[in-house]
Amino acid sequence: MVMMAGLLFMTVLVIVPFMFASVRYVLLRSGRPSWLCRRLAARAPHGGVGLGATVTEELHAFMNANKRVQIEQRQVELVLRDDVHGGAPPRTGVDLDAGTAVIRRRG
Repeated sequence: MVMMAGLLFMTVLVIVPFMFASVRYVLLRSGRPSWLCRRLAARAPHGGVGLGATVTEELHAFMNANKRVQIEQRQVELVLRDDVHGGAPPRTGVDLDAGTAVIRRRG
């Protein structure tokens, strides 16, 4: 009985947010009713993950410690700088304001 209650609890934690996210996605893609789509689009976070994905990841991290490390590493990578060339002298450069692009040959 306890195992069945635990399974039901986990199902509610994962399935219900997933169903809400699916309905929201279908409404936004269809565009009808327009008043609801405008309201959902205004509340939508730009970028990031939705509630269903967050709940699933946290539940997975609760069961597996390696997932917690992965989530923390993802948060660290969000705040670190990402250099394209990694310290090498630049061979290419694009200046959007001036409308020029520079490409240098090696050697």
